[in-house]
Amino acid sequence: MSKILGIDLGTTFSLIAMMKDGKPVCIPNAERRTLLPSVVSFDEEGRPIVGEKGKARRVTHAAQTVYSVKRFMGRGTEEVSQALKQVSYRTAPSSGGVIRFSVGKKEYTPPELSALILRELKVQAEMHLKETVEQVVITVPAYFNDSQRQATKDAGKIAGLEVIRIINEPTAASLAYGMQNKNRGFIAVYDLGGGTFDISILKVQDGLFEVLATAGNTTLGGDDFDYRMAEAALQRGLDRGALKTVTPQQREIARVAAEKIKCTLSAKGKALLSIPMEGTSRRIEEEWTRQDFELLIQDLVASTLTLCERSLKDARLTREKIDEVILVGGSTRIPLVLESVKHFFGKEPHCDLNPDEVVAMGAAVQGEILSGGIQDMLLLDVIPLSLGIETYGGVMSKIIERNSKVPCSVKESFTTFVDGQTSVAIRVFQGERELVKDNRSLAQFDIKVEPMPAGLPRIEVEFMVDANGILKVSAQEQHRGKEVSIQVKPSYGLTDSEVDRLVKESYEYAEGDIRARQLIEARNEAEVVSRGTEKALKEGDSLISEEERRSIEASLVCLKTIVKTEDHFAILRAIEALEENARPLALSLMNRAVAAKLQGRPVKEVLRDFAKNKIPAS
Repeated sequence: MSKILGIDLGTTFSLIAMMKDGKPVCIPNAERRTLLPSVVSFDEEGRPIVGEKGKARRVTHAAQTVYSVKRFMGRGTEEVSQALKQVSYRTAPSSGGVIRFSVGKKEYTPPELSALILRELKVQAEMHLKETVEQVVITVPAYFNDSQRQATKDAGKIAGLEVIRIINEPTAASLAYGMQNKNRGFIAVYDLGGGTFDISILKVQDGLFEVLATAGNTTLGGDDFDYRMAEAALQRGLDRGALKTVTPQQREIARVAAEKIKCTLSAKGKALLSIPMEGTSRRIEEEWTRQDFELLIQDLVASTLTLCERSLKDARLTREKIDEVILVGGSTRIPLVLESVKHFFGKEPHCDLNPDEVVAMGAAVQGEILSGGIQDMLLLDVIPLSLGIETYGGVMSKIIERNSKVPCSVKESFTTFVDGQTSVAIRVFQGERELVKDNRSLAQFDIKVEPMPAGLPRIEVEFMVDANGILKVSAQEQHRGKEVSIQVKPSYGLTDSEVDRLVKESYEYAEGDIRARQLIEARNEAEVVSRGTEKALKEGDSLISEEERRSIEASLVCLKTIVKTEDHFAILRAIEALEENARPLALSLMNRAVAAKLQGRPVKEVLRDFAKNKIPAS
């Protein structure tokens, strides 16, 4: 199989990673950043602006900028009413089964918006690798339900990616750590990100990663900490009369300011929260201490420990049995979180790997396992919530219990409760409550039966959960042998035809733009490197041999020829060839006067500096 990359599609940041020299590494963009803000803004023409530039528009163009879209993946409007209060963009009037947002000149579903983020990561990786990226492993919170997982797969398809596997974020993190040591015993992975929380308990032995239990909250994370601080500050501004009202724009301004102070308070004991007042030059200012912030969020942090307790109980383990605790997610940098986890488990948590990057790195490891590059590691995961069907009286009859290993398949037989029934409705649900009205509806289909007295027909229902945690249900009427089988398309999910339409539109309206941008960026890069090389040749004429000079000049001619083509990958390869041939010249030019400044820097940077006249002549 070809190279399979790993993607962490996060609430606040997203990353893409690969295996390099036997180790997982995150792929940087042109600015050498690995973290891509999961933000999409739309300009006046309706064109998407993804990442840092999009994030910069959260305050100036609040209604046209979407963030934390992961919280809405695979969910309905009634499920996310509280989350909608925390964002400045709004749902579209046409929102029905699938939630839609009115942003700019169009309406977008969460999978479409997530696809724009995934596509940006795809471009980032292709620019770095100089080859097309097609196959990926994407991570999701362990507590994502069936519809949320399906929505994530849909987003990948819309982005032009083949999603080889969906894996749980805490499990991915354990794989990244497992590359260092494959004999660890019982591990607790505490994952607190920007928008979700997960706790997973694993047993690791001789390269086998077995998930014993998982628990979590898909609506709890650092975003909620920011929201609480911002709302508290705004309320105090209202109480003091500094503010007369709070607009969506003002709320967004406050949240951005609160996020910065939250990060500052992780390193310092106090900080000044300064919130610009919309439309004026005035500010709301007040000093916050770390203790003030901790009092504000302590109940949220405590709720994560309750879930830790539940997952230990499901795994039939005590805290003392846990050998190691791994911290994942940027919110674990908050001192209160770190100390709470340390106190709960009675041991110092591990954060050897960057908590922002470790999930993407683990996804890359899983990609390498699936492609056959790693053969001494195996992952066994579990489903987060029970699956079942509705039986007489609105009762939830569980067929697959939560924390069952995936992939799995379970069959059960049912019958009718009314004489002469000619069909039976199979209603599929997910959840832990005893009545279906309290659980999540996933799908419904009918199966024909022979009219018989109640209790005589036999209907065999089979639930099959694949390695992605996605459900397929089949039902067979035993008397006539007729069978109905469906790939569950959850309520609030996109239909196959909708996904196909969005894929087509993404290529019609976006693929051309992306390729054009890649070509422009490659040509710009070629221009800079060519100009720098020509100047370096003039400066270092006496420092290289005639053979080296001819090699560099040949590479220059080749690049100037290829740059006129439409193949941006070919241009990038030609740039790389020129850099390699110019390496002796670049090293020679690192004379004593500039050695301290240039030592150890990439050849490309040296050539760029020559192009910009930043390096003095020898």
